[in-house]
Amino acid sequence: MIHREPHAPRRDLYAAAAAVLLVTAAVLAGRHIQDAHHTLFVHWPPLFADWDPHLGPGTPAALVLAAAGVAYGPPLAARLPWRALPWTAWAASAAWIAALALVDGWHEGIATRLTAPNEYLQVIDRFHDIPATLRGFDGHILAGVPGNWPAHVAGHPPAATLTFVLLDRIGLGGGGWAGMWCVVLGASASAAVLVALRALADERLARRAAPFLVLAPAAVWMGSSADAYFAAVAAWALACLALALTRRSWPWAGASGLLAGLTAYLSYGLALIALIGLAAAVLGRADLRARPLLVLPFLAGLAVTPVVFGLLGFDWWSAYHLLVTRYYQGVGGTRPYSYWVWANLACAAIITGPATAAALPRTAGALVHRGDRPAARLALLVGAALAALLIADLSGMSKAETERIWLPFAVWLLPACALLPRPRAWLAAQAILALLLNHLLLTGW
Repeated sequence: MIHREPHAPRRDLYAAAAAVLLVTAAVLAGRHIQDAHHTLFVHWPPLFADWDPHLGPGTPAALVLAAAGVAYGPPLAARLPWRALPWTAWAASAAWIAALALVDGWHEGIATRLTAPNEYLQVIDRFHDIPATLRGFDGHILAGVPGNWPAHVAGHPPAATLTFVLLDRIGLGGGGWAGMWCVVLGASASAAVLVALRALADERLARRAAPFLVLAPAAVWMGSSADAYFAAVAAWALACLALALTRRSWPWAGASGLLAGLTAYLSYGLALIALIGLAAAVLGRADLRARPLLVLPFLAGLAVTPVVFGLLGFDWWSAYHLLVTRYYQGVGGTRPYSYWVWANLACAAIITGPATAAALPRTAGALVHRGDRPAARLALLVGAALAALLIADLSGMSKAETERIWLPFAVWLLPACALLPRPRAWLAAQAILALLLNHLLLTGW
């Protein structure tokens, strides 16, 4: 049930205005710090981007998709048969992400994103002997050592790089294939979140959330960013967990564990997704007799990736400690925590949009009052994602570039928008923000 208090729409606007003020403060303070001290290492703080108003081949498609999504998204999401809705959301998300990416053209927007000097495709040739490379992976994490890894390779467990190595091995090499892998797989996160919402909260709320999952401003950074791929794997791990818990299904539990283990070997920081998993476990709790049936397959699946990488000679924990050192050897040691600890939240406000900012107070109210049980269940998932994001922020290991790094958490904040009345107005605000971002800025990711 959507709250109908007479003053609620005004509170929604106040919350969205507060997000706008936060972003404005981050822009103004960031410009001052960067101009005076040059310590932020971003050209358009708080985003890793350059001011570059432009149009491109993706502009017409992006405008049409935005208009169609606002006009037809809510009624279509409400009327489609459920089995068709996640697939439709996936396809629409892929189209929206691709159209936005193509505003910068195929070459700049997709084909070369993952071939940049700090990116994964730079080291494909160093993985001819995968076991030997993994055994020596730790020895190349620190800056200054011979043959040290580029920043993104060093900054992630090797499953991230191995994904692109294996794509190359099967004949899908190069930036174009790698970029489209991230676009298509990243777009599936919207479908995964819908599946989880229906299982753990309510089908009606999942349907209301669907257009917001598709037209999210986060789509600007899901075009050819490996973090979009990571977000999808994490989202499907949670969706499988939701299905396992609500259907008492050991195959879904095993699949969830397998994907959760892979998630941890794609990005160190995604261990925090466990907080959303804990919320899912609370919401989808099975009876005591069913729990062993689910826990054992989940743990078996969870162990697969660590065991395989361990046998191949990669030590996740040792590598993480070396990464912390590498992080402070680079710009992470120079970027001021005092700015980024709150400017990161401005980045989160940008990628989730004004509708999410407006909806977060509603989720807090739903969680506190619990009069609407499905809304309270949705609010618990959103609250867990917000808690994970805040822990990542306070850790100091996320200073700048969180517009892409936090995509796996952002997709779980967007369902809050299901609690908003007048969805078309808020959808329009989301789409307009995404269009402005992609046409006024040249993003680094």
